[in-house]
Amino acid sequence: MPRLLGVEIPSEKRIEASLTYIYGIGPATAKRVLEQTNLDPNLRAKDLSPQQLNDIIHAITGNKLLIEGDLRRELQSNLKRLQAINCYRGIRHRRGLPVRGQRTSTNARTRKGPRKTVGVIRNKDAKAGKT
Repeated sequence: MPRLLGVEIPSEKRIEASLTYIYGIGPATAKRVLEQTNLDPNLRAKDLSPQQLNDIIHAITGNKLLIEGDLRRELQSNLKRLQAINCYRGIRHRRGLPVRGQRTSTNARTRKGPRKTVGVIRNKDAKAGKT
């Protein structure tokens, strides 16, 4: 398996598809990187020479793309900033509720988690009629 920027990419897939295994590189960015390096997108990742792998790495770093740990760190800092300034979006993130205006009365189970059933505690004297 070829290793690019600390990430193992699948060797049997086309290089265009296997580049998307790097966090922060999607299909459009992978296509742009391959155009800059003049590589055929239909090549398999296992068939790449070390020079071609080096060209891909230079294209990614040359475009100043945020990938992997740096991108994850930036997203985390954005969320922390929203929560620190107590804006609406930050409060919704903190409470684990939908952030972008979705309804919550019936849906939003992905964000809210499974339903918490609220049971009724019955008075033990109620059956005897002593209430």
